[in-house]
Amino acid sequence: MSASSNFELMAKYNRHINQQFYDAASQLSDEELSADRGAFFKSILATFNHILVGDTIWLQRFAMHPAAFLSLESIRDTKTPDSLNAIPYPEIGQLKVAREEMDAVIENFINELSEHDLASPLRYQSTNGKTHTKRLGFLIQHFFNHQTHHRGQITTLLSQAGVDPGVTDLLMTIPEEEVI
Repeated sequence: MSASSNFELMAKYNRHINQQFYDAASQLSDEELSADRGAFFKSILATFNHILVGDTIWLQRFAMHPAAFLSLESIRDTKTPDSLNAIPYPEIGQLKVAREEMDAVIENFINELSEHDLASPLRYQSTNGKTHTKRLGFLIQHFFNHQTHHRGQITTLLSQAGVDPGVTDLLMTIPEEEVI
């Protein structure tokens, strides 16, 4: 299995599970979604926003790669969030639309990658201004891991609010293999 095919699976899972989570969250009122639940980003809505903010920041970094990925053209012009706890979308409906658009960009980006791209270095600045140079493939692995980490928090918050987010395992996205 190639790194590219692994990331294609992760992008497909990301889109699917985000849809599932937003559908689950739609069972709650705006007040319930914005309520401080004692989580790291306080509320369900803020945690959803954080995932989108993180995705925006990482995709902007990926857009600076020497390969100049065409799929990230729109991200290059996107305003960089002011902070990791920014709330660019204070209303769940707007946030869901932005999430769907972001997931399409992610899938297009992942489909554009080659194994050569994944093995190449990317130089970027962290949010605290420190410069790093790391292999693009490892950074993309972190990108997907970050989303999964915070969706785990949202799973807990939704469950505490009485909403079952459904099965969240990646296993459900892995296709069956034909036995020969």
